[in-house]
Amino acid sequence: MSDAFDWDSFQPAFAIEAQRHGFLREDLLQTGAGALSAWTRADPGPVVYLSAGIHGDEPAGPLALLAWLRAGGCRAGVHWRICPALNPHGLAIGARGNAAGADLNRDYRTRMTDEISAHAAWLERGPLPALFVSLHEDWEAQGFYLYEINLGEDDPLQAERILSAVDPWFPRHGGDDIDGHVPRAPGWIFHEAEPDLADGWPEAIHLAKLGCPLSFTFETPSGAALSDRVGALEAALQTTLRFLPEGRCD
Repeated sequence: MSDAFDWDSFQPAFAIEAQRHGFLREDLLQTGAGALSAWTRADPGPVVYLSAGIHGDEPAGPLALLAWLRAGGCRAGVHWRICPALNPHGLAIGARGNAAGADLNRDYRTRMTDEISAHAAWLERGPLPALFVSLHEDWEAQGFYLYEINLGEDDPLQAERILSAVDPWFPRHGGDDIDGHVPRAPGWIFHEAEPDLADGWPEAIHLAKLGCPLSFTFETPSGAALSDRVGALEAALQTTLRFLPEGRCD
């Protein structure tokens, strides 16, 4: 896999794969770089929401979702909701923010950006996810780490299974501080359902405030090869989805 990300080819490639698996597309907003799109397949079963690409300089997340779809990860018996590219402009030019330079993943409280205003409205008019997974990257990371927000029963084995699945790609980010947080264990931030900044809500906090009981945010080291970042995120996602009741992809 090339380390270059081709936004223009990603959009139609994802559309072809999603439609092949029976997903329906809803364009939430038209931007100068293309549509901010949501994909849904409303099978009976638990609701799972997946997102990526809210930071345009983090292309591994959108590519991992595409790889996961191609591998048949969208099994039956799950109500899928997917936003694979939340920041079209940023992804098109490889910038963290949108066309105005705003960090979209800090705007779910104030909703000053068109992207998050449209996206938050879509989240709120749909069914509440039982599980939310968000795919990210971190330029400062020395290894893989994850955030967990858990409003239900604490199960440390879940985080351990995810981290073990990623071990072949990356070490677990160690140290006493990970992204400004004290980790529960190497590679694992167990985050309360409150924002670090009062008005700077990220997507995961917004979902927790809506009542989503469990979310994981995955972070790969941006300095590593793109193929490794994509592989690690796909492995982490596949492992997380095994926490759901058994089913098959149609």
